[in-house]
Amino acid sequence: MPKLVILGSANAVPDEQHENTHLALLGHNRTLLIDCVNSPIVRLERAGVNLDTLTDLILTHYHPDHVSGVPSLLMGMWLLGRTKPLNIYGLKHTLKRVKAMMEAYDWQTWPRFFPVLFTTVPEQTMTLVLEQEEWRIFSSPVNHMIPNIGLRIEFLQKKVVAYSSDTEPCPAVIQLAQGAEVLIHEAAGNSPGHTSPAQAGEIAQEANVKSLYLIHYPAREARSESLIAEAASTFDGQVVLAEDFMKLEF
Repeated sequence: MPKLVILGSANAVPDEQHENTHLALLGHNRTLLIDCVNSPIVRLERAGVNLDTLTDLILTHYHPDHVSGVPSLLMGMWLLGRTKPLNIYGLKHTLKRVKAMMEAYDWQTWPRFFPVLFTTVPEQTMTLVLEQEEWRIFSSPVNHMIPNIGLRIEFLQKKVVAYSSDTEPCPAVIQLAQGAEVLIHEAAGNSPGHTSPAQAGEIAQEANVKSLYLIHYPAREARSESLIAEAASTFDGQVVLAEDFMKLEF
């Protein structure tokens, strides 16, 4: 049974209990990482994920709290003896900068390095990013300060999960989340490039989702009760505050 693990739930400033927002999708034959921050290997192992099963990495956008762990992940897997390929997906804007970041570490000189296969995701609505026997993943551009994508994960069991990534309220997220069992939506606050819990609730209501999980919230400042209450004021369904290492099964 596919499983989604919240590896981190905080906005750009984490604390001792909340890492920057990133997720892992675990299937029978593939493991997908959505964004990659800080010390990803330790995080994955703490979540019970076998690092050798990691097959794919989707990078939503090139901000430090979403891509800072890429060099550590690649170097760590190389030093641990990885030989099989890793697939990395992202917008042209994102992948160009990730490659430049790795070049700054002279990764071309690392001996016997495993293959890293980059796939550019078109900046188009409802683009099929990845399809395999247990799920299909679609992306759409969302409204952030730099090019960014939100995701829709459709499982074989007809269940759907949507992830907003960092964004202001926008029609693209409503389309990605339409009829989903779960919408995982950022709640950093009503500011440029971001969304408040009440706004996330409005989006969940319009998309007719069953449950709203608030993520990418200011963990150092916000109280869980107030975040949930604010979202519940505009959404009739279940509201949950995402926490690190929370698991959702589909």
